Amino acid sequence: MKYKIGLLFLCCLPFWVVSQEKREQEFRIDREEFPGAALAQIEGYLANAKRIRFYQEMDSTKKSYEAKFKKGRLHYSVEFNENGILEDVEFIIKERDIPRDTWDTIMDYLDATYPKFRIKKIQQQHPLTDHDPKKTLHEAFQNLMLPHINYEFVFSAKNEKGFQTYEALFNFEGNLINIRKSFPPSYDHVLY
Repeated sequence: MKYKIGLLFLCCLPFWVVSQEKREQEFRIDREEFPGAALAQIEGYLANAKRIRFYQEMDSTKKSYEAKFKKGRLHYSVEFNENGILEDVEFIIKERDIPRDTWDTIMDYLDATYPKFRIKKIQQQHPLTDHDPKKTLHEAFQNLMLPHINYEFVFSAKNEKGFQTYEALFNFEGNLINIRKSFPPSYDHVLY
């Protein structure tokens, strides 16, 4: 029995380790390749938007689609699963856009865990709520401060081998939801 438990642990270990890392590939696609159901949900928000780009993302566990664009002064990213169902809306923000108490809680965590770190990007995330994509899109594009939004931090931190990039997700109060190592995309071809 002891050996069966040990074997089960060894078999599950690679899946646990993989879930702690972010290895994704992002490919730019044409508008026609973007799921129609997803495009129909955001079509109204693309009016007056600039730099509209469509992407397909693949990682070790899933495939998704993402529309990125600039509207007003904000850079948006709207992500859908492969069936065209909304997953979340994110946009880039600055420190001043986060409530002071939330910022302090996040900084306390980062200071305690990573003595040397540098923030590369902060995004406000509006995850799908109440299974209602229209409501989520409306709240995100109105930039409403609601208790179910999250903050995604991309930062690099020094470790014994140099610097490692991480993605950390914090809730509205600044408590850590999850964190994972982020690796640069691997290129299967030579870039010229």
